[in-house]
Amino acid sequence: MDFRQLNYFVAVAQELSFSGAAKKLHISQPPLSQQIKLLEEDLGVLLFERTRRVVKLTHAGTLFLERARDILAQYEQAKALCAWTKDGLAGMLRVAFTASVPMFDAFPHMLQNFRSQYPRIELSLRHLSTGEQLQALNAGDIDVGFLRPSSSFKAPPSLETTELWRDELMLAVGQHHSLAKAAHPIRLERLSDEDFILFPQASGCGLFEHISTLTAQAGFTPNIVQEVRENSTTLALVAAGLGVSIIPSIYTPTKPPGVAFKRIHGSLTSSRIVMAASTAQKQVNLSLPHFLRHVQAATGD
Repeated sequence: MDFRQLNYFVAVAQELSFSGAAKKLHISQPPLSQQIKLLEEDLGVLLFERTRRVVKLTHAGTLFLERARDILAQYEQAKALCAWTKDGLAGMLRVAFTASVPMFDAFPHMLQNFRSQYPRIELSLRHLSTGEQLQALNAGDIDVGFLRPSSSFKAPPSLETTELWRDELMLAVGQHHSLAKAAHPIRLERLSDEDFILFPQASGCGLFEHISTLTAQAGFTPNIVQEVRENSTTLALVAAGLGVSIIPSIYTPTKPPGVAFKRIHGSLTSSRIVMAASTAQKQVNLSLPHFLRHVQAATGD
């Protein structure tokens, strides 16, 4: 059985006439009859009752017609899907992001709009640190990443990057801390003796690198008493008075009771969210350029 025989069968079933089906298919009647006979032999049943005047579907033919139509429709959908992949309009994108990225209002809206405009491109989403994303991009394990790199980060030639959003690194202290009611931005030098709650250094976190740069410029290495992978947990520990931390300002609306955010004195506290994609992967996954253009258009770049 092949798709030609299925098409022939459906045509005869619709016309209930071999001559009418042959005319519709632009073939002569004898080869049409021969193909239907071969199909019946393959299935081991009669699909049509034939007389000189009437062609009728048998019970088996009626049941087979429904399935044949489904098979042909699925085949047409599969052919269309293959055609869409040539233009990148169908496929899958592996997207990674750091923990704070979904907190930017534009991010979920951007994904929702992309899904709406490109319904045949599947998005596989993963939460990875900036360092993990850079490794995954280099290895071809993800297609695009949303990073929070360190202030000194410079993309290698293998990556195409677009800066999307910025926020500010701020000091988070407990409400009973001596700096909680400070009226002016805090100089980091004043924190040299404080206990810090920060991301693990080994996590490949760009935020940790940025904080380390700031504290090094202030002349000290932070005394880390607790390593935490989630900023929500960090803020809870700050509220409990276990230490201070430096947190992106995007978290200020979600701070728990007992935490005060204070601005940090200096010009290097600006933190950025960057979209990065492998230039080589753009040639392999043709859906990726659609996604990059969509994000750039949504963010005005």
